[in-house]
Amino acid sequence: MKWTRSQQLYEEACKWMPGGVNSPVRSGKSVGFTPFFVKEARDCRLMDEDGNVYIDYVGSWGPLIMGHAHPRVVEAVRKSAEKGTSYGIPTESEVRMAARVVEMVPSMEMVRMVSSGTEATMSAIRLARGYTGRRKILKFNGCYHGHGDCLLVQSGSGLATLGIPGSPGVPEEIVHHTLSVPYNDLQQVQEVMREVGEDVAAIIVEPVAANMGVVLPAEGFLGGLRKLCDEFGSLLIFDEVITGFRLAPGGAQELLGVLPDLTCLGKIIGGGLPVGAYGGRAEVMERMAPVGNVYQAGTLSGNPLAMSAGLAALEILSQKGVYEELEEKAAYLEGGLKAVAGRAPIAMTLNRVGSLGCGFFTPDPVVDFASAQKADTEAYALFFREMLKEGVYFAPSQFESFFVSLAHEKDHLDATLEAASKALKVVCEKVS
Repeated sequence: MKWTRSQQLYEEACKWMPGGVNSPVRSGKSVGFTPFFVKEARDCRLMDEDGNVYIDYVGSWGPLIMGHAHPRVVEAVRKSAEKGTSYGIPTESEVRMAARVVEMVPSMEMVRMVSSGTEATMSAIRLARGYTGRRKILKFNGCYHGHGDCLLVQSGSGLATLGIPGSPGVPEEIVHHTLSVPYNDLQQVQEVMREVGEDVAAIIVEPVAANMGVVLPAEGFLGGLRKLCDEFGSLLIFDEVITGFRLAPGGAQELLGVLPDLTCLGKIIGGGLPVGAYGGRAEVMERMAPVGNVYQAGTLSGNPLAMSAGLAALEILSQKGVYEELEEKAAYLEGGLKAVAGRAPIAMTLNRVGSLGCGFFTPDPVVDFASAQKADTEAYALFFREMLKEGVYFAPSQFESFFVSLAHEKDHLDATLEAASKALKVVCEKVS
C-alpha cells in the first residue's frame, strides 16, 4: 500500500496541530506508523486519501456498533440538521432520548446529557462529592476516565501507550484526593476503605476495563465494590463510556448483574456524534442545578443532531437478536485468532467479552494493569503494521480494544483471520 497523500496531509497537519493530530493515540507513535487520513467510510470499511481500503476494528473507538454511515442514523441526522443544528433551548428529542436511556439502563432513574465521556465522568465526580460532602475518589490503575485533572492518575488509554504516568499541568493538590489501586484487587480496596472510607465520595471503575486493553472483572470484584460503597456511604460510579449499550442493551451492569449509583455513558448513545451522559438514582441526580446546588452546564448538551442520531442508534440496538449476532461474530473472530496464534506459534492472550476484545502478546493471563504492561509492545507494533498492509485496521496501541460491529460479515472476519496468519508469521520471524 502507498500512503503518499496521507503523508502529505500529515506533514501539513504537523504545522498547525501538536503532533499533527487532535488526540494523541491517533498519532501511531507507539506502533511506529505515520497515521493515514480517512476520506470516507461505509459499513465496516474505511477508505483513506490514497484509495486504500481497510476492514475497521476501531469503529471511532467503539460507538459505531452498527458500522459506518448506517442509513437510518444518517437519515436521522439529515432530517434534524434541516431544522437547525443547535439551539441551546430544550427540544423534544432530548426528552425522548432521556426516556429511552433511563428505560434501557437498569440503575438509572434520571439522566443528564453532556457532550463527551470526559464531561460525564467529571460531572459525576463533582456530583458525588457534592452529594456526600466528601473529598476523596478511589479509582483503579489502568482505567481511563477521560482527561479530567483529578483522574489523570495511573490511567490507561493513551497515557499507557505513551508511558506517561500523569500529566504536567495538573497540580499535585488537584490529584491529592485521588487514590488509585490495582484493578481486580478487592483486598486492597478493602484496606483503603477501612483507612479512609469515611472520606471517600465515590469509587469509579470501568466495569469491564477497556483502556489497558480489555480486562474482565474477577468474580466477586464488582459485587465487592458495591458492598463497600454501601458500608461506607460512598457512591459507586460505573464508567460505561465504552461498555454501555455495547455489551448488552443495559451495558455491563445488566450483563454482570451489579448496579452502580451513577453511570457515565458516551460514544454509542450519539450514533457516532459527540455526546455523553451521566445518570443514576433520582435522589442523587436531583442535587444537580437547577433543582439542587451542584453546578454543571453545557451549551451543546443534548444538541438535536446527537439526540436524533442516538435515538436512531438505540432503536436499532433494541431489536431482537442484535446482541446475539454480535456475540456470534466476535466469538468467531476470537476463536479464529486463537487458532492462528496457536499455529504461528506465538505467545498471545486474548481477552474478550461480547463484541469487545484485545490480544496481548504475552503467555500469561492479563488481569490488571501490571500484567497488561508485561505484554510485548514491540510485537504488537509489528503486528499492527503488518495487518495494515493486509488491509485490516486494529487499534494503533497495545492498550486499546478491538470492536466488532453488526456490519462485519463472515467474509470480513475470514479476511481478517487470513491477514492475521500472514502478520503473525512476520512477527515470529522478527521478534525474538
